[in-house]
Amino acid sequence: MEMPVPDAAIISGKDRIVARLVAALPPGTVISDPAETLAYECDGLAAYSCAPLAVILPRTTAEVSAALKICHEMSVPVVPRGAGTSLAGGATPTADCVILGIARMTEVLEVDLDSRIIRVETGRTNLAVTGAVEEHGFFYAPDPSSQLACAIAGNIAMNSGGAHCLKYGVTTNNLLGVTMVMMDGTVTEIGGAYLDAGGLDLLALICGSEGQLGVVTEATLRILPKPEGARPVLIGYDSNEVAGACVSDIIKAGVLPVAIEFMDRPCIRATEAFANAGYPDCEALLIVEVEGSPAEIDEQFAIILEIARRHDPVELRQSASPEESARIWLGRKSAFGAMGQMGDYMCLDGTIPVSQLPFVLRRIGELSDEFGLKVGNVFHAGDGNMHPLILYDANAPGQLELCEAMGAEILKLCVEVGGCLTGEHGVGIEKRDLMTYQYAPEDLEIQMAVKDVFDPGWLLNPAKVFPLGASAARRVAAE
Repeated sequence: MEMPVPDAAIISGKDRIVARLVAALPPGTVISDPAETLAYECDGLAAYSCAPLAVILPRTTAEVSAALKICHEMSVPVVPRGAGTSLAGGATPTADCVILGIARMTEVLEVDLDSRIIRVETGRTNLAVTGAVEEHGFFYAPDPSSQLACAIAGNIAMNSGGAHCLKYGVTTNNLLGVTMVMMDGTVTEIGGAYLDAGGLDLLALICGSEGQLGVVTEATLRILPKPEGARPVLIGYDSNEVAGACVSDIIKAGVLPVAIEFMDRPCIRATEAFANAGYPDCEALLIVEVEGSPAEIDEQFAIILEIARRHDPVELRQSASPEESARIWLGRKSAFGAMGQMGDYMCLDGTIPVSQLPFVLRRIGELSDEFGLKVGNVFHAGDGNMHPLILYDANAPGQLELCEAMGAEILKLCVEVGGCLTGEHGVGIEKRDLMTYQYAPEDLEIQMAVKDVFDPGWLLNPAKVFPLGASAARRVAAE
């Protein structure tokens, strides 16, 4: 993975940079010991790592502002970091950068149940947002698989989704406002505790911007009343394509389940060995969950089960209790950890039209044969957000490169069928050089012009999202 050559002047000036930061921030906020900065050398894309110049762990928006102002004055690149769970290398540092992590900023600032909003510091984990309101009968809808660990800041940066985003939408559909610190230290408020703001829709611009425009320190989020009830059904098929066709038919029927999850045989077997969830040994598995009153659930299930039976399932198992529901979800929630026991893998994140699921699944199988690498598929089938897991041996020379080449072909396939490179993991460095397959040069130029407005010095996450060749002139001009 190509990265820009680090600025030798910044590296040689480390002591001076650290001294200014230490003088301006409370004790313990700045980490510069190389032995301690190693903990920040990579994020969830662990195949690439580099120790940063220093790490800043502020506790308040004011401290974030002070730190960014100093880095701006000294032309030091800054890589924003939430919990470090990014699978696209969104928080991968360079040797001349400062990591700015918001993991210490975890407070709940306001809860307004009447307005159905919660305002939190963005170092708070996704699951802890629901934890702050669940006793009152509310929850926060976006639920990425890493929700136990991932921070709201990262969710906003990557526009994260999750298993239940089919009904409730992804982060952008549940984000009402942010407090954001610009690279020069300016603190700005965008949106607020209401559904829409007048003027330009800057909030939608911020959500999914991958730390390119500013550091989000506070977020106002929409919370929802817990549904009256929810119930999943497990459906097994002897073909990936047939399972994909079933998903497509459910969506076409106008039913809106809260989730439709897909797992193929490699994932099924891995999760059974890991979690013993009681899944059938079939080629493909769907978990379809609906919610509402008992009557609403029964009505939706009648349609879903009729569609499922038309496709000749090998297993059809409705939950009849909370315990059975938990077991149906157990394997899916354990899938990524279970696959890790089989060896190294790369998790992709392409998104496709639901109608293209059968074709894309067949083509991924063909690519698996062509490249000689096994693939496990586990993903949010309802909205076409795919997560192929390509298995490889990180210790075998050339295997990482082979895995990346196959991953690139899968992501190109997603674009070719009318989808996009990412649904919720972001571009980061993983998909950076594939952006030209989705966007024309003039499209990328417009996107980079937006960054020019927010970060004219190109100091925020400068080696991410945009192909290095496309951004080179701007990055050089800013030095």
